[in-house]
Amino acid sequence: MSLVEDKPGTVRGAIPSLATDIDAMMLEIGRRARAAAAVLAQTSSDRKAAALTAAAAAIRAGSNQILDANAEDVAAGHDKGLRDSLIDRLLLDADRIEGVAAGLEAIAELPDPVGLTMAEWERPNGLKFERRRVPLGVIGIIYESRPNVTADAGGLCLKAGNASILRGGSESYHSSAAIVAAMHQGLRAAGLPEDAIQAVPTTDRAAVGKLLTMPQYVDVIVPRGGRSLIERVQNESRVPVFAHLDGLCHVYIDAGADRDKAVAIAVNAKMRRTSVCGAAETLLVDRAVAADLLAPIAEALRAAGCALRGDAEARALFADMEPASVEDWGTEYLDAILSIAVVDGVAGAIAHINHHGSHHTDTIVTEDTATAETFLNEVDSAIVLHNASTQFADGGEFGFGAEIGISTGRMHARGPVGAEQLTSFKYLVRGTGQTRP
Repeated sequence: MSLVEDKPGTVRGAIPSLATDIDAMMLEIGRRARAAAAVLAQTSSDRKAAALTAAAAAIRAGSNQILDANAEDVAAGHDKGLRDSLIDRLLLDADRIEGVAAGLEAIAELPDPVGLTMAEWERPNGLKFERRRVPLGVIGIIYESRPNVTADAGGLCLKAGNASILRGGSESYHSSAAIVAAMHQGLRAAGLPEDAIQAVPTTDRAAVGKLLTMPQYVDVIVPRGGRSLIERVQNESRVPVFAHLDGLCHVYIDAGADRDKAVAIAVNAKMRRTSVCGAAETLLVDRAVAADLLAPIAEALRAAGCALRGDAEARALFADMEPASVEDWGTEYLDAILSIAVVDGVAGAIAHINHHGSHHTDTIVTEDTATAETFLNEVDSAIVLHNASTQFADGGEFGFGAEIGISTGRMHARGPVGAEQLTSFKYLVRGTGQTRP
């Protein structure tokens, strides 16, 4: 049973008595999610996989409807004056829809984390202990303009036995609704409740506020979006949060870097897709090789269409860039813009990243393994790479099938949040009549 939006802040159909009460509407969504979570917690791996596979088939079969819905969202985005990089995040085409469907099939094929025994031991008194993975329960996901997150989030939650409440951005409202409709077909085909994946049926921001204050129904909140969204969620939530802060990602070119690798990695990290959270926003170059390597890297970036902003030393070595301001070192552009700074070796790079970064994803380019290990160990980020593009900050590239987001916090989950990270555990203790003295 679905909730249908009449106008922002109202619903009709399933719960008409709640027509103007967003609080009551959200509580009803939460109640249904909790009931669905109880079913999913006992659902077999095969049935969950069947639902995901059927959802993928429904997305392919409904691609025209999804594209029509997306065209409506994209047109509205243009009318609102969204910049090109944000339109790119919003846009779906045949290839991206195929990617969404294939992503669900990849999730279906992943090992099921639920029910796995994490550890077993026996005490001297004969009690046998087992720590076993269990679903988290109900997960609320709040995200902005990327409609593919709808499928990734709903699919991963389902795989891990969790019900999901999805609140996508207003920019992708119609696209996300069409994707959820297809996923409901998959749930029905597998005999699972549609309430396992629910989309908040309004763009009214009051619904977000209520979602954050429903600990009786929601077990964790996963926000994906800009700093203002994350700060609001962290400030207002009465539910635990998997934090996903800005993707202030860095590429550091060390004195021991191979020139060709340095150019290729820097260009790919920035320009493969500028709108993703793993896109590099700052390039750091070791002063020892800046005179040799900074210019060819900058030339390749400019040739790829990237605007550059640099500190004084960088601009002295490559004139075709604007001066960088203090704010640039802390800005997630999500666009074809990159800041460049010259630093004193790996220590200078680490200090810059740990001070200005968002603890998301950073990489070093070097053939010096000792320097690489220093960087890997001392950069305080969720993902730290050596000789690889920051654009590998993606759950699919980690073998997780997909991700809900990149957690930059330190509690429970860090880095790509895949199916395994969407589980908790409980202890099973088996005895033979023991009593405690």
